Amino acid sequence: EDPILPNVETFVCAIETDRRYVVDHLDSLVVKTVDASGGYGMLIGPASTRQEREDFRGRIESHPRAFVAQPVVALSIQPVLDGGRLRPGHQDLRPFVLSGPSVQVTPGGLTRVALKPGSLIVNSSQGGGSRDTWVMAESTGEDGDA
Repeated sequence: EDPILPNVETFVCAIETDRRYVVDHLDSLVVKTVDASGGYGMLIGPASTRQEREDFRGRIESHPRAFVAQPVVALSIQPVLDGGRLRPGHQDLRPFVLSGPSVQVTPGGLTRVALKPGSLIVNSSQGGGSRDTWVMAESTGEDGDA
């Protein structure tokens, strides 16, 4: 089955044409190291300083195989309870797929939320939060049974 949603475009810095594009557009891309996770070792171009971009440019040129880059993804916004008040907070949803004799998408997933106002960082290791997300079955009877 073909995917309904496309993957985020990814530039592989080991490929010369991708690397040239990345170093010329550091101010608008998210650059990640290929061997890290949890939001470590990355540059968020629009939020970076000129010095941070220059540092990454040098690191990419020295070790291109160590980096990939992607456009900044516009995250959804949901209400976040912060100090007893509601405010908008960026979020993403991680769905889960179970693979066995058949493949099933779970009815829900993990919602990750940026806890700092205005932040796009949803990784728990970098100050984000998370909650289980459940999709409830539609009720078909008076007793609430699905």
